[in-house]
Amino acid sequence: MTALLKATDLRREYRVQTGRGPFAAKAVLRAVDGVSFEIEAGRTLGLVGESGCGKSTTGKLALGLIPPTSGTVRHRGVAMPPAGSTAWRELRRKMQMVYQDPLGALDRRLPVGVQIIEPLVIHAALPPNEHRERARTVMAAVGLQPHQFDSYPHELSGGQRQRVVLARALMTEPSLLVCDEPISALDVSIQAQVVNLLLDLQDRLGIAYLFISHDLRVVRQVSHDVAVMYLGRIVEQGEAESLFAQPAHPYTRALVSAIPVTGGGPRRDQLLLQGDPPSPVDVPAGCAFHPRCPFAVAQCRSERPALEVLPDGRQVACHRVHEPALGIAA
Repeated sequence: MTALLKATDLRREYRVQTGRGPFAAKAVLRAVDGVSFEIEAGRTLGLVGESGCGKSTTGKLALGLIPPTSGTVRHRGVAMPPAGSTAWRELRRKMQMVYQDPLGALDRRLPVGVQIIEPLVIHAALPPNEHRERARTVMAAVGLQPHQFDSYPHELSGGQRQRVVLARALMTEPSLLVCDEPISALDVSIQAQVVNLLLDLQDRLGIAYLFISHDLRVVRQVSHDVAVMYLGRIVEQGEAESLFAQPAHPYTRALVSAIPVTGGGPRRDQLLLQGDPPSPVDVPAGCAFHPRCPFAVAQCRSERPALEVLPDGRQVACHRVHEPALGIAA
């Protein structure tokens, strides 16, 4: 079966300036460095990792909002058209983005109803006389009231504003939503409501999600599959249940072991990471994670590991993944 979205060896590089004055020099920042993944219709791929690892850039590459330096993105087997082209605009009707800050994503000068209708105007998806009825139908689907059509963003709560952003994204009946930290700007009490709404919409409408987050508790709740990024590369990828139950890469182990345990359940042995991630402008040789990895050996410092398929289907980039004494993977 053809995947809804397939990214192959995506790379995105930027030329940046390092230093100041006469000592300034140009360097290459590899924001995304050889990332591949697939998302099937009606399923969710969770993309996790520390800030600055390239998650948001990957989401923009998936939608064609920025061009890759190399690599390809295919939607239902068809290559992503050039940004701004007629074919790209037609495809963008089926792929929408939900941003992190709902207030920043909305125009404070316009009623939310006008902003919800905007995608229909841009894509000429429906006759103008049907816009308002379509907007009210979608608003009801995401839990907004009819009278809120004429409200301004500042008159709504954070959760309501995020529902407006979701409603706007759903107006063109997309098959894929890229959700970039969609609940991180919300109060904890509202986060659960938005997560439940996303799950309900997926059940009813069959939408696929690329769910980008650093909150592994939420990723575990919403995702069918998970990809873990570190300094622009995927270091572990696979089915969510097995990945959280027995993380294979040391970096994944550290992230999973840091998830707070509630209800008095058993806590897995915590793996503490030392220091901060290196600069993406100066990525260490070999495995980029080796300066922070307690299991690193000489091979890790000199040879970059490739993603290797484990018996359970997961892909892991670690030289020592098969050593049972480390307890990394069975």
